[in-house]
Amino acid sequence: MKYILTITIFFFFSAKLLAQKNPGKPNIIVILADDLGYGDTGCYGQKKIATPNIDRLAKMGVKFTQFYAGTAVCAPSRSSFMTGLHTGHTAIRGNKPVPPEGQVPLPDSIITFPMLLQNAGYATAAFGKWSLGFITSSGDPQKKGFAEFYGYNCQTLAHNYYPDHLWHNHDRVDLGGNLKYDSVYSADLIHRQAMNFLKATHDKPFFLYLPYTLPHADVIVPRDSVYNYYVRKFNEKPVAIPKSTDKEKHHFDPYPHAAFAAMVARLDKYVGEIMKVLKEKGMEENTLIIFTSDNGPHKENGGDPAFFNSNGNLTGIKRDLYEGGIRVPFIAYQKGITKAGTVNDMPCALWDLYPTFLQMANMPASKGIDGISILPALEGKNQNRLQYLYWELHEAGGKQAIRMGDWKAIRLNVSNDPGSPVELYNLAKDPQEKNNIAALYPAIVKQMESLMKQAHVSDKDWPLLPGEPK
Repeated sequence: MKYILTITIFFFFSAKLLAQKNPGKPNIIVILADDLGYGDTGCYGQKKIATPNIDRLAKMGVKFTQFYAGTAVCAPSRSSFMTGLHTGHTAIRGNKPVPPEGQVPLPDSIITFPMLLQNAGYATAAFGKWSLGFITSSGDPQKKGFAEFYGYNCQTLAHNYYPDHLWHNHDRVDLGGNLKYDSVYSADLIHRQAMNFLKATHDKPFFLYLPYTLPHADVIVPRDSVYNYYVRKFNEKPVAIPKSTDKEKHHFDPYPHAAFAAMVARLDKYVGEIMKVLKEKGMEENTLIIFTSDNGPHKENGGDPAFFNSNGNLTGIKRDLYEGGIRVPFIAYQKGITKAGTVNDMPCALWDLYPTFLQMANMPASKGIDGISILPALEGKNQNRLQYLYWELHEAGGKQAIRMGDWKAIRLNVSNDPGSPVELYNLAKDPQEKNNIAALYPAIVKQMESLMKQAHVSDKDWPLLPGEPK
């Protein structure tokens, strides 16, 4: 018995020492939800869906109330995250498919922060949805800083939670059983691979990127006890499956409200399991965990942001540059670094994480990026933002938005109308952007127009304004 106790103590302290082997280079975990709105979790005001693990993460760490995605759709928002550049500068500015599978790839010239972390000795892995280039292309995840990738290469295929294949690095993982019946829910399979990585022994710090697909459309989930609980809770009646989708398997759940709630609950369960492993392995003090989303809530194939108040009473949803389309939840926790129960209202964005992570890894700041390190804010120190925030959207006629201090300016239909008027809002007084006060502040409007011109750098592959080369 004494021998067994000695062995147990030895392995316990060995694990603790291993977890703390690189105290100057913390592990970093980023959980990037897909289309999760600002108001979709309890700690951000959600009333209909229980998210106890995400709420607990917020209580233990710091919750940001004015954090923004890269833009209002998937690929460019993720490009902004990887490159530290806003969508007026980043290499991918829209959702463009490239046959046979995937989206426009990140160019060879782009240096992502995972590449720099990898060069600095980090183990790197990504599990989820990539969206930034098919395997063997210039945007291959293994060329952009990830030693291991598992999941969907293509965001279009990621609409189907029961696909016929996923990718593990360059190997196609066939899920043929899904062609006949619902055998494997892809989100669970991806999470399982992520947990295998997390539970493994690591002799160097790691960056774990988890771009989970939940709760992106299609709204569908296994019919487990949680799903059935929400069917009863909402007293939901089955809806008729639209004719456009009734022949397409896995594209519409007859109980979409229950399905969406169960998807968010499933994501919350994943967060709880990650936190549990960190605690069991003694890695809480040397691991920063971040939870956020790539853009606002969707209204596709069962999505109903109005029912759930998914945008948190903000104006707009996915594909809008109003606050509801780009303001997202952001929670950070590292034991001993973040202060429990902190709420931070500094405006910041996904592209700020690039320099933040480099600073945490004791690496020099990269030149030529738009982001600033928000490490002081994570540590509970006072920090002010001097730079403006800028967004583009290359859909729905083209849109631009800029935030400077409390001022927010938006231009719509910019791809068709060079004289499109600027809308102006004071977010401190009007966070819902109900009152366009551009006529009252012509000088501010002129300044915002000038900053928009400065922020947008023309790119022949991503023309936004009339007259730009294509």
